[in-house]
Amino acid sequence: MTPRILVLAGEPSGDLHGGHVVSALRARFPDATIDAIGGPRMAAAGATIRRSIEGLSAMGLVEILDKLPAHWRLLQTLKRDFAQRRYDLVIPVDYPGFHLRVAEAARRAGIKVLWYIAPQFWAWRPGRARRFSRAVDRLAVILPFESEFFRAVGIATDYVGHPLVDQVGPPTQADARAALQLPADARVLAVFPGSRRGEIARLWPIYREAAQQLLAAGDCTHVLVAATPDGSYGDTAGCLLVRDHPECVLAAADAALAKSGTTTLEAALADVPMVVAYRLHPITFRILRSLITVRWASLVNLVADRGIVPELMQQAVTADALVAAVRPLLDREGTAACEQRRGFAEVRARLGGPGASERLAALAGQMLAA
Repeated sequence: MTPRILVLAGEPSGDLHGGHVVSALRARFPDATIDAIGGPRMAAAGATIRRSIEGLSAMGLVEILDKLPAHWRLLQTLKRDFAQRRYDLVIPVDYPGFHLRVAEAARRAGIKVLWYIAPQFWAWRPGRARRFSRAVDRLAVILPFESEFFRAVGIATDYVGHPLVDQVGPPTQADARAALQLPADARVLAVFPGSRRGEIARLWPIYREAAQQLLAAGDCTHVLVAATPDGSYGDTAGCLLVRDHPECVLAAADAALAKSGTTTLEAALADVPMVVAYRLHPITFRILRSLITVRWASLVNLVADRGIVPELMQQAVTADALVAAVRPLLDREGTAACEQRRGFAEVRARLGGPGASERLAALAGQMLAA
């Protein structure tokens, strides 16, 4: 029987990882029907896009409210598909709020669910993992400490390694600086204010002020901003927006200022010292503050289980605080930068070897054959 598989992403990062999943599934099942809720990367990998992710993604409890009608309509469509047995296997990629409802609907219809990239229930409201355990048949996790947590709530869990390890190596610093027309001896700060409009609005003005102070003081000579293709950044005096060559931003940098999230692991893999700073919508933060159960916000510190990189959150995110934290890291041979790089080596060792998507496809094969 030719497998019929649905892969779901809810935001650009999920589309990126989903693209690798689709490629691995195509290699293992060349004749399979692979549909997707996704974006351009999943389409390029060979999936038929049923619904674009554009207009679906949001960050935070408040921000997601205006996305609910689109999510509801899509869920009703998928429920009809499941009732008609259109698929043999459903693979949600991250994005737990909506995907959990999809997984529940699939299992009620008797369709197997292989979840890739686990919800961070270990970080806040771990009790929700009980509901999650009833919605999935198997779970593929990408962080080494997650297996024990999810197995404890009765979920068949496999650690497949982190997909970032599979990415093609970044350009050398010299090549990246040449591509961006920067001097070879520049001292470069990379700034990552996020990809969502709300993140950019909350973080960029403070990041910009800190970067401009560092430029004025001579602590760095260039500031690169990892900008989205259509993001609005207002005053960018002294800063270079990089919209077309994101792989060059970290590669060219001596240090980084970044929001929490996958960017922190990317910086660790690139061996770039960093400061992590993040602000949520105030209402979202007040709600989450009482629910969070982990000490660290950044994935780097979570994987290492210790404070390798400085973290600043909410009202602690001020321009002066960012300047004080970033300044010592711009000296690549300084104590602070060297200590972080030693910690990054530990993180890289814990993330496992390449092949996460291929291991995920192998799990899919086992489930389809069962």
